[in-house]
Amino acid sequence: MNEAALDTGRPLHRLAAPFTEVIAEEADQLLAAATREGHLDAARFTTAWWRLVRRLTLGPAARDDDEITDRLWKLRSAANWSFLAPEHRKVREKFFDGLYDYADRADEYSLLGALLTIPSAGATDPLGQIPHWLFAFDAAGIALTRTLALLAAHPEQLAAATGEAHQHDGTAVLPYLRACVLESVRLWPTTPLILRDTTEDTVWGAGAQRFTVDAGAAVLVAATAFHRDERLLPFAHDFVPEIWLDGRAQRYPQLVPFSAGPAACPGRDLVLFATSTLLAQMLRNATFALRSAHDLRPDAPLPLTLNNFGLDFTVRAAVHDHRATAGS
Repeated sequence: MNEAALDTGRPLHRLAAPFTEVIAEEADQLLAAATREGHLDAARFTTAWWRLVRRLTLGPAARDDDEITDRLWKLRSAANWSFLAPEHRKVREKFFDGLYDYADRADEYSLLGALLTIPSAGATDPLGQIPHWLFAFDAAGIALTRTLALLAAHPEQLAAATGEAHQHDGTAVLPYLRACVLESVRLWPTTPLILRDTTEDTVWGAGAQRFTVDAGAAVLVAATAFHRDERLLPFAHDFVPEIWLDGRAQRYPQLVPFSAGPAACPGRDLVLFATSTLLAQMLRNATFALRSAHDLRPDAPLPLTLNNFGLDFTVRAAVHDHRATAGS
């Protein structure tokens, strides 16, 4: 049911056309404010991002419903301390009351609307999927701001991304921009640790160091370490979106920006569509330069961490040369 609602495996969701219109509208409002003020910081972007996410997920009526997502963040924060903190039953009830309210008047051009058209068995809770989608969109917003920061600091990649943005003014798959997002998540995984259970006995080591771990063992995969392993990856600390287009990334199975295997993220395609489409709208209509003190130069190894909440960009409205655009 989850995969059916998210159109897992399809580069463009069946609602890609109306979603593109929503993204364009929200991008216009975001850029109008940013160009007026001359900059875009993480706080303003996050506010705009969640307006967009609520529209895509719950429908237009949820655009300004900060309460429903604020309640979810409160529940998430409490869960991190669940062994000490009391249960927040009232917050949880209000959160799900809000979800059911939107379900009662679901917009057909929202993910919630798509979800409710899919038959489900009695043991399945359709609305129980929505918090997970919102978790994923949280990480997607983080990845998007980091991608914009990388592009702002890498002129060659920025030129390629901007060129692609101008070539596809509408609903489209944007391979290079998607690759930029993938590369951002490789460099700074939004899910740094992945849990798996072995399904058969596994032999580790060699010679005197050889030993067997029984099936059913829990394994913690540190994606951050594998994604930056300079012993194996010649591009370990560089921003190289091209690896996701020329086949190089496929030669390194340890690169798992959206996890891998049967438990890979079912929202991968939808997240890449939403983030690349918003990036295209932004790059078409404005220019961005890093204003915050982040050292992301292309001639130096990129840092192992990047605080997205500290990012700030100088923003200027783009000057369009219609003759050049038409000629290209």
